[in-house]
Amino acid sequence: MPKHDPRIDAYIERAAPFAQPILARVREWVHEACPQVEETIKWGMPTFEYAGGILCGMAAFKQHASFGFWKHALVLGEGEPRDGMGSYGKMASLQDLPPKKTLVAHIRKAMKLNEDGVKAPTTRKTAPKPPPEAPADLAAALKKNKAAKASFDAFPPGAKREYIEWIVEAKREDTRAKRLAQAVEWMAEGKRRNWKYENC
Repeated sequence: MPKHDPRIDAYIERAAPFAQPILARVREWVHEACPQVEETIKWGMPTFEYAGGILCGMAAFKQHASFGFWKHALVLGEGEPRDGMGSYGKMASLQDLPPKKTLVAHIRKAMKLNEDGVKAPTTRKTAPKPPPEAPADLAAALKKNKAAKASFDAFPPGAKREYIEWIVEAKREDTRAKRLAQAVEWMAEGKRRNWKYENC
């Protein structure tokens, strides 16, 4: 008898009517392919664990359901895209599920990866953004105001970028001039661009 977590029963019952049969079917096939699977809830979503690691998970959204492998790239192949957080795209009906034979074969492949202790490939992090460079008009204005320059120089890159983007995104010259004057005034007081919202 498969071990069912009552929290997952409740999750399926709360899901939209179209998603309930999809989640129930996927759950049934996971248990059939991997009788030793353990159910849990992670990140608020039904998750299946096996051999000390996450095997796969499923979720219901407003207009689709999804099912995906923790080691998606190793199970389905490096070039296979993920859509809607799942390995098989956004599913709106049982017809969107892959054939049972295909899904069971993928589950068994994922089981073997867990049994062998294979780790999920790390996602490549994008290179950090280069430090922002102040436009000429801002640099000139900061030269004239020591307090504003000291604040600007002490800001982390993200805070500098917020001011720079706000100024350079102005469509008209007079708007840019107003923003520049306002920015220098706030920086002279040690304030970041979004200081009004930081203490909310």
